[in-house]
Amino acid sequence: MKNDFLKYQAQTTPHPLALEISHAKGSYIYDTGGNAYLDFVAGVSACSLGHCHPSVVKAVQEQTEAYMHVMVYGEYVQKPAVDYTKLLASLLPDGLETTYLVNSGTEAIEGAIKLARRMTGRSQLISARHAYHGNTMGSLSLMGFEERKAAFRPLIPDVSFIQFNSEEDLTKITAKTAGVVLETIQGGAGFIKPKNAYLKKVRERCNETGALLILDEIQPGFGRTGKLFAFEHYDCVPDILVMGKGMASGLPVGAFTASRKMMASLQNNPKLGHITTFGGNPVIAAACLATLREITETKLIAQTLDKEMVFRKLLKHSSIKEIRGKGLMLALILENSDIANHLVLSCAQKGLILFWLLFEPKAVRISPPLTISIDEIEKGCGTILEVLTQYEQ
Repeated sequence: MKNDFLKYQAQTTPHPLALEISHAKGSYIYDTGGNAYLDFVAGVSACSLGHCHPSVVKAVQEQTEAYMHVMVYGEYVQKPAVDYTKLLASLLPDGLETTYLVNSGTEAIEGAIKLARRMTGRSQLISARHAYHGNTMGSLSLMGFEERKAAFRPLIPDVSFIQFNSEEDLTKITAKTAGVVLETIQGGAGFIKPKNAYLKKVRERCNETGALLILDEIQPGFGRTGKLFAFEHYDCVPDILVMGKGMASGLPVGAFTASRKMMASLQNNPKLGHITTFGGNPVIAAACLATLREITETKLIAQTLDKEMVFRKLLKHSSIKEIRGKGLMLALILENSDIANHLVLSCAQKGLILFWLLFEPKAVRISPPLTISIDEIEKGCGTILEVLTQYEQ
């Protein structure tokens, strides 16, 4: 199977990990050789409730028996999508009540930047250096990492960059700016949190200039940081909220949410201002609804911060220089990239799944399912410490 994978399926890197998957359940992934791997990555923050959570599986099975795809987005009334967007609106601040469901986080970013330009009549977009918002052409244009996008130029024009957490750079947001697009917590850059009320100051600058604030919660959203959305930690409500990854516990989905007035601008002049065939798919929406209910009707969100403290307490080692992030969105910052690579690869051999970050070579991702147990955290941390100690010897 591995040879066929390498021959017939397009690859993203020269050396994929190529673990041959048999099945997955809870916090574990199993390969075709019967080996179990404790999952500290959760599909890169996507499997919020772990693998094959019973509530999600039941919702998907029931919906597939009723109907699957019946019409392109926005034409037919389909209960799973209606119930989901209504529940989501009830959990969000005023002004974030209407949601457009799409297929991925990067498509949600595309829709959000179109909406910002449509509403303001302006063209300039501002993003942060070392930002990551996806890989479609619009999202790629917002990426503040030239090495990753130079090969695909020309990209969309009129995009400027600011330094995340730099108050001095906020003067670059002007009356020409349509939208400021920021990750609430920078992901690929190394899980960088806002500091000194930075997001609140961005919000105030956007209010002064009429620019729209777009917060990318694709990775930190849905309970991962100890709040339903990370912006709730920082006294900053966006004009447009972008989400994805953890929405459906492992199924492909994204969304962007704004006011009803703003979202209505995509209906006319021109009609079909944003359109997608499979957005709002009822099977996916059913999984989203089951996931959101499980996250908000249990103690999972509150437990996320307790579990963070367990990680921080246990992961003390001379090779670990810092632990960045919040909740169960954590990054180990190691002495150098060689140690980071060794840790990821050696832990995999010992049955623990870790992964890298895009732009910080010294970092190793820890983003397990929200459902992970304390015993599983202790087990995985023991493996990490064992590998790091053996490396030093």
